[in-house]
Amino acid sequence: RIVIMKDGFIQQIGTPQEVFDHPTNIFVAGFIGMPQMNFFDARLEKTGDSYVVKCQGATVTPGDKILAGLKANNTPSQDIILGVRPEHVSFAAAPSETTITGSVDVSEMMGSEVHLHVNADGKDVVLRIPTTDLPEEHRGGIRYGTKVNFTFRNDLIHLFNPETEKNLL
Repeated sequence: RIVIMKDGFIQQIGTPQEVFDHPTNIFVAGFIGMPQMNFFDARLEKTGDSYVVKCQGATVTPGDKILAGLKANNTPSQDIILGVRPEHVSFAAAPSETTITGSVDVSEMMGSEVHLHVNADGKDVVLRIPTTDLPEEHRGGIRYGTKVNFTFRNDLIHLFNPETEKNLL
């Protein structure tokens, strides 16, 4: 087990995998993992029995476990901080209501994966894409300024309260 501390106070205790998968707050989420988790200002919207997250023009329906937690807590619609790890971001072939479009600022070939720094409406987003998942035209590298569309693994997103910075689940 590990202990994550900030300013002399325990933030979370757990196995490395527990802390990585279920960070209790934004500090822990950003501390564990490399590159660091991406954070977005977003909106959680509840409509009847369903929830969606609106972020950077995209609409993401949370995965089943996240939906179950939101329903169990009867979480109201609210502004949130959406956390997404770089390895939980994937390319999308074309823009859609579930994707965010940005332009590549930096492309770092790491061997089995590429780290992309993408500017999405002024927000720096880091993506870790396995080279086997790259479209054929990008296997030799992705140039500065290339437009890319990406989306999130909806079962691996994290929802944080912007005031308390605590994980909603």
